[in-house]
Amino acid sequence: MLTDTKLRSLKPREAPYRVADSGGLCIEVRPTGSKLWRYRYRFVGKASMVSLGEYPATSLAEARAKRDQAKALLKAGTNPSHAARVAKATHVEHAQNTFVVVAGELLAKRSREGLSAGSVAREQRMIEKDLGPYIGSLPVAEVEATVLLAALRRIEARGAVETAHRARSLASRVFAYAMATGRATRNPAADLIGALQSPKKKHFASLTDPNDVAVLLRALHGYQGSPQVMTALKLAPLVFVRPGELRTVRWTDIDLDGAEWRYSASKTAQPHIVPLSTQAVSILRELQPLTSRSVYVFPNARSAARPMSENAVTAALRTMGFDGNTMTGHGFRAMARTILDEVLGYRPDYIEHQLAHAVRDPNGRAYNRTAHLPARKAMMQAWADYLDQLRTNSNVVPLAARRAQA
Repeated sequence: MLTDTKLRSLKPREAPYRVADSGGLCIEVRPTGSKLWRYRYRFVGKASMVSLGEYPATSLAEARAKRDQAKALLKAGTNPSHAARVAKATHVEHAQNTFVVVAGELLAKRSREGLSAGSVAREQRMIEKDLGPYIGSLPVAEVEATVLLAALRRIEARGAVETAHRARSLASRVFAYAMATGRATRNPAADLIGALQSPKKKHFASLTDPNDVAVLLRALHGYQGSPQVMTALKLAPLVFVRPGELRTVRWTDIDLDGAEWRYSASKTAQPHIVPLSTQAVSILRELQPLTSRSVYVFPNARSAARPMSENAVTAALRTMGFDGNTMTGHGFRAMARTILDEVLGYRPDYIEHQLAHAVRDPNGRAYNRTAHLPARKAMMQAWADYLDQLRTNSNVVPLAARRAQA
């Protein structure tokens, strides 16, 4: 029988050779110096052999225990070699179907389909930090709602309620993808809708008093930077679209002669029209000779094949002294909504439709993209003229006074 001392003393030769232990167990020494455990047996009268691991990773005692397990399989009428192949295949299948592997596949797919680099990085961090440690190694089909909820509760416990909701949404997309690819039959994240704490409503920081807006507009027009960022800063208050929609606008979506920008709103995926004021058209015509070779109106400084960085406008605002509690790229929307309603007196449904919100008529039908378009064109031109007045004339009536007059 073999001992550890004898096993260590076995030296490689030009050809592989085996040294027996007992009960069919032997060690195979290869010319490379590796030592492999083998179990030799007969099944249905035919000689066969199965690998039990490599020495010393698999010790002598462990190899003998595996031999005894193989003998038990033989006694039960099962071929140990076949059982080993099934176990290996099951292990590989398990590794390919874990939550973290499926999530990685989905994230790679979303990245190829245009998900921004920043969003990819955020979702990757969420998978690695918030979900992976608790459900990442589990087969995606075996993740129970209670286990997922426990992971989400950990996020809640550190006060990140909104992150917990985003993590549940991300997990839901992973399970939906697993179902689409035949690796799961249900989506446990869907069972958790309403199970988490409700996040406190947080509004994007914005300036809505005309005097403050006047200061902001003068700063925007005085900013010195790349032509793309300078133009985006001037255009943002005129069109008040979502920041991601502004930075990814394509020249093919812009009709300068018709003074319209047509695209699908990112939030609702519905076709949307932004009437362009004469000021907006003029700003875009100035930029066009510089960036028209790119697909994007605002191409990335490093590669014209990508849109401008999602942090470009925010970074410029910070450089000008407007911090995150004062003004954000999203804040131009709140600015327009408030002043168009409370100062300029436009109908709320015109404003909401121009914001690409899901506005419905009295019969419950969603307005189409051309609803009230002539009125919205007039509103957008009046809005641009009003902003010009604010920027060039500091003698404006404060919002509070306007409200008092109403």
